[in-house]
Amino acid sequence: MKFMRAVLLLLMMVAAASASAQDLSPFFKDTKGSFVLYDLKNDRYTRYNEARCRERFSPKSTFKIPNSLIGLETGVIRDADFVIPWNRQKYPPDGWDEYPFIHWKQDHTLRSAIKYSVVWYYRELALRVGAKRMKKYVTAFNYGNQDISGRIDDFWLGGPLRISADEQVEFLKKFYAGRLPVSKRSTEIVKDILVLEKTPEYTLSAKTGGGSIKEGTYIGWFVGYVETKGNVYFFACNIEGTSYPEIRDKRIDLTKRILAELGLLPK
Repeated sequence: MKFMRAVLLLLMMVAAASASAQDLSPFFKDTKGSFVLYDLKNDRYTRYNEARCRERFSPKSTFKIPNSLIGLETGVIRDADFVIPWNRQKYPPDGWDEYPFIHWKQDHTLRSAIKYSVVWYYRELALRVGAKRMKKYVTAFNYGNQDISGRIDDFWLGGPLRISADEQVEFLKKFYAGRLPVSKRSTEIVKDILVLEKTPEYTLSAKTGGGSIKEGTYIGWFVGYVETKGNVYFFACNIEGTSYPEIRDKRIDLTKRILAELGLLPK
């Protein structure tokens, strides 16, 4: 019995060591944040700041991934090229002078709306889906705390919806494997519009998110997956800053530097 307990303890120690073997703290030297990576082939997690990986925050525009699936599945949008006209009176271009906001001042398709993270497009999508159908899918996806109360066009931005980095990765795993209660067609369309970089060695698919979570504090998300020859790696990173410009580029740069250090992207 003592021998079996010793073996079990050893196995647990090896598993814990493998999950945290890579020291990622240098990447967060001057940054408050967390990072989680799941290696599909080897069924292994790598994390930085495990406690924060379990902490829930507003998903901000990373919710555009499930929102796109829901829009397609309900028939609110037909395909990646479905146009929603920009209503200038409803969505005035206040402060839309920098990237990516400068691209919001026009009609958009699903493909261009996710590329430029066009908030008004997804607000319109959510309004057309409606609270009843939205709640059905958010619950079926087991997405974070599943709370869509309040404004149907704002619950993922300034509303009560919350999700952790760990939960982002679990959602992405189900999405990629086709284990969400949506059609293969909807899944494939969203996979296609999420692609950011495609080379013979790897394909990077991801979505940003960012915004205020309390006075003087902004969160920046970058979540997605890297496909390599023979494997898939799912990741979620969030960081904090005192302004949106501070986290806008950093959330992507920091994540890509970590992925490069782990050998998944070129340095």
